[in-house]
Formats: sequence, C-alpha cells, structure tokens
Amino acid sequence: MPYRAAVEDYNFLFDHVVKLDAVRGTDKFEDATDDVIRAILEEAGKLCNEVLAPLQRPGDLDPARLENGVVRTSNGYADGFKAIADGGWIGISADPEYGGMGLPLSLASAVNEMMSGACLSLQLAPLMSQGQIEALEHHASDAIKDLYLPKLISGEWTGTMNLTEPQAGSDVGALASKAEDNGDGTFSISGQKIYISWGDNDFAENVCHLVLARLPGAPAGTKGISLFLVPKILPNDDGTLGKANSLKVVSLEHKMGLHGSPTCVMQYDQATGWLVGPEQGGMAAMFTMMNNARLGVGEQGIGVAEGAYQHALAYALDRKQGKTSTADGTGSIVDHADVRRMLMTMKADTFAARAIALSCAVAIDMTNATGEADWKSRAAFLTPIAKAFGTDTGIAVSETGVQVHGGMGVIEETGAAQYCRDVRVTAIYEGTNGIQAMDLVARKMMDGGDAAYRLLDEIEADAEAAREAFPNMADAVWQASETLREATEWLVSQTDLDNRFAGAVPYLRAFARVLGAHLHLKAALADKGGAREKLARFYILRLLPEHVGLLTHAQAGKADLFAMTADELAV
Repeated sequence: MPYRAAVEDYNFLFDHVVKLDAVRGTDKFEDATDDVIRAILEEAGKLCNEVLAPLQRPGDLDPARLENGVVRTSNGYADGFKAIADGGWIGISADPEYGGMGLPLSLASAVNEMMSGACLSLQLAPLMSQGQIEALEHHASDAIKDLYLPKLISGEWTGTMNLTEPQAGSDVGALASKAEDNGDGTFSISGQKIYISWGDNDFAENVCHLVLARLPGAPAGTKGISLFLVPKILPNDDGTLGKANSLKVVSLEHKMGLHGSPTCVMQYDQATGWLVGPEQGGMAAMFTMMNNARLGVGEQGIGVAEGAYQHALAYALDRKQGKTSTADGTGSIVDHADVRRMLMTMKADTFAARAIALSCAVAIDMTNATGEADWKSRAAFLTPIAKAFGTDTGIAVSETGVQVHGGMGVIEETGAAQYCRDVRVTAIYEGTNGIQAMDLVARKMMDGGDAAYRLLDEIEADAEAAREAFPNMADAVWQASETLREATEWLVSQTDLDNRFAGAVPYLRAFARVLGAHLHLKAALADKGGAREKLARFYILRLLPEHVGLLTHAQAGKADLFAMTADELAV
C-alpha cells in the first residue's frame, strides 16, 4: 500500500478535538477559514503522496555524499525540494510581508507531519529553514529581515542552526566557538560545529547558518553566548550573491538512519557573520527557533509512526499464515488477536500523539494571536510533552511495525526497518527526551503547577460531561486525572530537584497517557458508534491504565537510583 497522508484525520481533529475555531476566531488568523484549511491539507496531501513518498527508499539506498567539499544530495531530492518550495510550503506560517502565507502554526504542523511520514530525510530541510525564519522574524534587524527572509521563504536559500560542538553536547554553554567584532557591523566567526542537519546541499543558491559563538570578554556559560547569521556565500546589498564565505563542510556523519539527510561537521575560519539579537542574547534568540522546532520534531515522530503503521497494516492484510477463528475474516494475519493488538496500539497511540501535538500548536497560535498569559503557559507546558511523546511514539510504532512483519521486518528490502532507523534520532535532537521531561517537572512547574492543574481541571470537566454517553470511559479518564493531580502535587512539593528528575520521564509519559485519553474521549463523542469511538475505547480501557505504574515510579524519589556506587554499577 502506498503512503497516504492523514488528511481526514487532521480535518476531524481540527473540527472536533482541538477545535481550530478559537484560532480562526482571532483577528490574526481570520483568513484561515474552513475552506482554506481543507484545501491546503488536500494539496499538501497530494504533494506527500505523489512527490515525496516515492523518495523515501531511494534516499536511504542512495545517501547524501561529500564530493570535493560539496554535498551531493540523493537522486530526486532536488526536484522534491523544488516542489515543496514552489508550493509555498516553507513559508506556510511565515509573515506575509516577506512572502509567507501567515497561516496558523497548527496548519503548518499538520503539513510538516504529513511530509515527515512521506520522507523524513527530505522534510528536515524545510523544517530547518522554518525555524530560522521564525528566529529572524523575532530577533533580526530590519536589514537582515529584508534581505534574508524572502529568500528563505521562497526556498531559494535554505537555513540551518549550529549549536552542538564536539566537547559540548546538550551543555551548550560549554561551546568554544569565538566571534570578533570587525568594526564594520560584521563579525568574524571561528569554530567547529557538529550534527548540523542539512548543513549543505546542491539545490539551493545559498545556505544560511545560525551560529552560536562567544564574544571576547563574555561571561562563561549560556549567558555569554551570542547568535550570528553566517551565509555560505556572502550576499550583496541587492540580494545577489558575491564571494564564498570562509566556512566548509569537513565531513558527513555516518548515521544509522536518515541517510538522505546530510548531517555535517562544519568548520568556520573567521567567517563573516551578522549579529542576530543583542550581544549575549544568543540563547534567547535560539530558543525561539528551538521551541517550535521541538514541536516540529514531535511531529516528525508522529509522521514516521503513521508511515510505519500504514506499512505494517498493508503487510498484515496481505500476509497469510496460520488459522484464525475470526468470522468473515480476511484469511491474513490481521485476523490474529496479537497482530490486531499491535495494530490497534499503533493506531491509537499515533492518534493520541497527533492530538497532543496539535493541542500544543493551537496553544502557540492562541499565544501569538492574543498574547494571553494562560495560553502562553499552556503552550510552554505542552511543548516538552508533545516532543517527547511524539518521538517516543514514532520509535515504538516503527519497532512494532517490524514485529508485525515478523522475520521479514529485519529484511531491509521490505522497508520496515528504515522507519526504525530514521526515527530513532528524534528522541535525541532538539533536547533529548530526558531533558524534555526534566524541563517539564522543573522549569514548567515554577508556577507551582498552575498550568498543569488548569489542564487537569479541563480534562475532568470534559470527563464529567461525557459520563452520560460513555460512563465507563469517562470515569476512567476522570480517575486517571485525579491520580495525576496527586502526583503533580507531590512533585511540586519536592525542593530537591533530583527527586523530581528521578521520575521525570515516567511522569511525562503518564501525563501524555492521560492527555491522550482525554482527547480520544472527545473524538468518541464526535463519532458515537463509529471507528473513532472503538479506537478510544481500546486506548482508554487498555493503554490508559499504564499511568498507574508510571506515576508510582514518578514518586519514588532519587534514593534507590543513587544507592549503588559507580563501581557497583560496573559489577
């Protein structure tokens, strides 16, 4: 079965679950009518199905390569990127003043997820540009905006972000890259960066790098970091291209997956760059890019989950093995109870993760449209959950997809293993999922848990309203929310952060489980007696109970984690 973008799922979610009406009701997004949303999803779906999905396997088999200092991309990728750029998909939520569509991030998130399911390696290229566009919109000077944004939005130029260095992984404050003021409005940037997704390509006129570096005399740590825009080719004032900048791709990383996406080691040798934002304001500017990139990475995991599920389902419907007692069955392995369990779990978790990510996107849109503090805190709270649960779901669903295939799952020709290899890194980049969980239980609870409690209040109110229609499901969701509330109260009471961090990952997953059940319940109410009610019943009665064990783990504290010495760990 060829890949099919989940257009109808998004239409349903926007109409009945995450309620895009609130976003469309703002002045900022009043042009995002129902007709516009549906037309854009339909066109994006066609692009994914017909242009991008056919590039999935070729990119894996024909990886990007470095030849004489130039990155050569996989066969077909140049045409695929051109189709993305020509359709205006890079600038779907960018400022119309510079050529963007100005549509909600919710819609951009849906499109990005569909592209990820079609061909994740290629989708990374426009995602990097989108993040840079947003950072420049918020922090760059008018001169930089006027010169760079139209080119990035059109896809003539592409963007990257350069954070990581060999000695500084997640500890960005340990970076060693240096910047020196040239006295003419430019700076000289020197240093090496690693893990730079799409650090170069052979289809864009220019590649624009956002680079973190430290000016002389700046304090140590993250507070002393500044952000610079460093193009591969120096542009003239009129936007035409001048001479090459003093930077290069040293090598490409040899990765377990995402072979079509060149991950570069970049070297800057007194390369010319321009300051973005104030001096020593680099992390604030970069976080503008990273926060929405975290949601984007969560969407990548969900997209891969969708692709892996469709791949596994097609195999299960075709593969005949063993006997089943299913009346009017297909005669294929989809009639086996355990195969059905796997497929239902894959489908239910993918829907839950998708609905959580869209809820986060809606909160971001409402923040941008209204500036209201409650929306801002909700968006901040949901971001680490959307990123971690989205990518964990992508990994789990793709691994289950291999299991559905049985022995054929580990045979590369079937394509099932590629989903596992491609998606695995999403739990690591843009902040590992452990870091997301630590952020959730620490920084995101500096409000005393208020954002969490407001979400729980909403979940319980909706569960109460659903009791007449679905008493068993509604009671299960309500009770789970209360258990989660008690665990949240315990976490907030812990002054030793290690007690929070020790259970941060299970707490985040438990919160995602309860949120997923809440959103499945809303879907069931909108589709009584239909497939979505049946899927919600499976999720709520079979998967939601996992939260009990997770929350027990979350409240266990740190003592047993540190009971063994480092030497004892090695025994």
